Amino acid sequence: MAAGAPSGAASATAAPGTSGPTPAATPPSPAAAALARLPVKGRAPKTGYSRAAFGPAWADTDRNGCDQRNQVLGRDLTDVAYKPAARPCVVLSGVLHDPYTGDTIAFTRGQGTSDKVQIDHVVALSDAWQTGAQPLDAPTREMIATDPLNLLAVEGVVNQSKGDGDAATWLPPAKSYRCAYVARQVAVKTRYRLWVTAAEHEAIARVLTACPVQPLP
Repeated sequence: MAAGAPSGAASATAAPGTSGPTPAATPPSPAAAALARLPVKGRAPKTGYSRAAFGPAWADTDRNGCDQRNQVLGRDLTDVAYKPAARPCVVLSGVLHDPYTGDTIAFTRGQGTSDKVQIDHVVALSDAWQTGAQPLDAPTREMIATDPLNLLAVEGVVNQSKGDGDAATWLPPAKSYRCAYVARQVAVKTRYRLWVTAAEHEAIARVLTACPVQPLP
């Protein structure tokens, strides 16, 4: 047998031009694309922060005759009962299916019961203050505090556990809601031209890998 390449060698090397086209890269989700556009900076000092810097709590900024707390309760609760009035506004009772925990909570307005359901600022106001809100004018800061995009009715205990944490330090216990949660944070920071810290960016990006088509709210 003549010396030469061992049998089967031809099959070990692909013939030129026979490889298929390189698959196109999967485009990022709308939420991931928006995250990529946010500036990444260090956290500014908290000096000068106060809740009052973001206007009166639950002000009726859209001037429809109903404060933002009751509007969010009316939006997020089911089986809602309103205080009798010509224009329903004050929520007396309802049921919350809490997005942060998955728990179901019966809400009744009153001393000692109202706090079972609280309104969370998805982007905490002190976090906003330290990531670009300080130089904003007062009306814009008030909008951050009252924008329905930045407000969710949630279980009071879990809202207290979040405090003013960003995505690097706190995420909802319900893993099924984390993609929607960080997407909402990205949407708020995009709307008000806030930035994210490097740790926050990393945490949000990590969550979004589990939801490759996550939209912005």
